[in-house]
Amino acid sequence: MNHSVHSVTPLFDSVNELQSLFDAQRHAVRRNRAPSYVQRMHALDTLMQMVKSNRQKLLETISMDFGNRSFAETELGELMPILNSIKYVRAHLKTWMRPHKRKVGMAFKPASARVIYEPLGVVGVMAPWNYPLTLTLVPLIEALAAGNRVIIKPSELTPRTAQLLKDLIGSAFPKDQITVITGGPEIAAHFSTLPFDHLLFTGSTRIGRQVMAAAAPNLTPVTLELGGKSPVVLCRDYSLKKAARIIAIGKFFNAGQTCVAPDYVLAPRDLVEVFATALLDEAKALYPSITGNKDYTSIISPRHYERLDDMIEQAKWAGAKTWQLSQEGAAQERKIVPTILTDVSLEATVMREEIFGPILPIIGYDTFEQAIELINDRPKPLALYCFSHDTQVIKQILDRTRSGGVTINGTMLHATQEDLPFGGVGESGTGAYHGYDGFVRMSHARGVFKLSRFNMSHRIAAPYGKMTRFITRLMLGK
Repeated sequence: MNHSVHSVTPLFDSVNELQSLFDAQRHAVRRNRAPSYVQRMHALDTLMQMVKSNRQKLLETISMDFGNRSFAETELGELMPILNSIKYVRAHLKTWMRPHKRKVGMAFKPASARVIYEPLGVVGVMAPWNYPLTLTLVPLIEALAAGNRVIIKPSELTPRTAQLLKDLIGSAFPKDQITVITGGPEIAAHFSTLPFDHLLFTGSTRIGRQVMAAAAPNLTPVTLELGGKSPVVLCRDYSLKKAARIIAIGKFFNAGQTCVAPDYVLAPRDLVEVFATALLDEAKALYPSITGNKDYTSIISPRHYERLDDMIEQAKWAGAKTWQLSQEGAAQERKIVPTILTDVSLEATVMREEIFGPILPIIGYDTFEQAIELINDRPKPLALYCFSHDTQVIKQILDRTRSGGVTINGTMLHATQEDLPFGGVGESGTGAYHGYDGFVRMSHARGVFKLSRFNMSHRIAAPYGKMTRFITRLMLGK
């Protein structure tokens, strides 16, 4: 997440507003009982109606923030996941909220044990710019399902969307239940120092470290979704044309500005150039033109555009071969054309940093072992992709690598499954959410143990005598 754009609101006023909002929610938590099932369902229904009734406004506003963002991509990547998430949570919430029975050890019977999931309290959500609705509202959905109150800090790189969310949520919900605070990096920095009961951040690993450090003095538990260099392993047994089609769709969706987008491809060395040609052909089929094409998304800001352009130039200077669509007029629309790189140095910036744009290096490997080693030489990624029908190859990939999630013979789709946890591992993040895992993540699992009327555990106490010795011998097997 970038914090280079400063808030227009004076810092002092914004910090005071944030503190006031936090205090109001903390007071509401203390004053009120945990929201009932009916109250939680009402909140989810209100949120669903808010999104549905403002669909066109949301599409237009996000597109304006990007310069151009395909309406179809916003519907597929934002509105659908949000509405699907609400529907899934609504269908299962009653079951999730029920006490979960647990087993009681033989030595402690007769008794009962159960886990009750209780709200944590006030949850903070720090959202990024690349999916300003999904990565704001999906955590909100799960926090509401768990009965929490929520303060949201959207990215300042999508200011129109942030303001629209603030207005819409402000009209639909009381501030002591859900509220949005806008502002620049100073507000984000202050936000992460508040003693939230849970803090969820989505963004870069660099900023994620700062957020975790800021939360540490309050012992605030954090969920960090951080991204990283998500590899694709292309195996010889899989159709090159089909793989090229699937990878091109995943990589160039939202112009590659997706945390789980394929970051680089590992391909058999003799197939690298053949595959690069196939990828470029599929990119042309997806986007016959770039300039004036409403289906192809612009890069979010001039700074991000320059960073990506520099990556390409650095790779070319170091000897990489580029495969690109026509660039004519693309720069004026702040668009980086789909770009494939071969003969790339592993020391190039494009292979050391998360790309977060429509640039795809292809690295050749001679042996499967070499491909595994190249993945494991780098920090654990948020996602990993493997294209193969060989069950033994797939098993080796799963057994010998680590990543936040995996899609086999596809890209990004594991992140859209409501019944799968979504999150990173190591430098790609900590903690997982989505569906039931999000409900649990945003809840306190409270263990409750109840002794029955006839439980005799109170008889095992000092002064220790025959009864204690008999019980201990029985339990220890002596």
